Amino acid sequence: DTADNLKKSGAFVPGIRPGEHTAKYMDRILTRLTVWGAMYLTLVCLLPEFLIVQYNVPFYFGGTSLLIVVVVMMDLMGQIQSHLLTHQYEGLIRKNPLSGR
Repeated sequence: DTADNLKKSGAFVPGIRPGEHTAKYMDRILTRLTVWGAMYLTLVCLLPEFLIVQYNVPFYFGGTSLLIVVVVMMDLMGQIQSHLLTHQYEGLIRKNPLSGR
């Protein structure tokens, strides 16, 4: 479906023929990303449990809780960066003598 949409809009993946080859290429890439992502999530969720059981490490967050905290912090950092960037552009717009403000 995505390969057809790319073909209809005239877009393409460099080095890959449009149509069926693009669909197979994208499927292969998505499969790899999904497998690696699943392994990473499994590792993040099970590593704290392994440390608690195997080495008796006092760890107060479970793997899932740790994952949620990391995702929320990454989202917060992205929002802060967007906010700071917006203020930089507002400063540039105020300095521009051609703007209607």
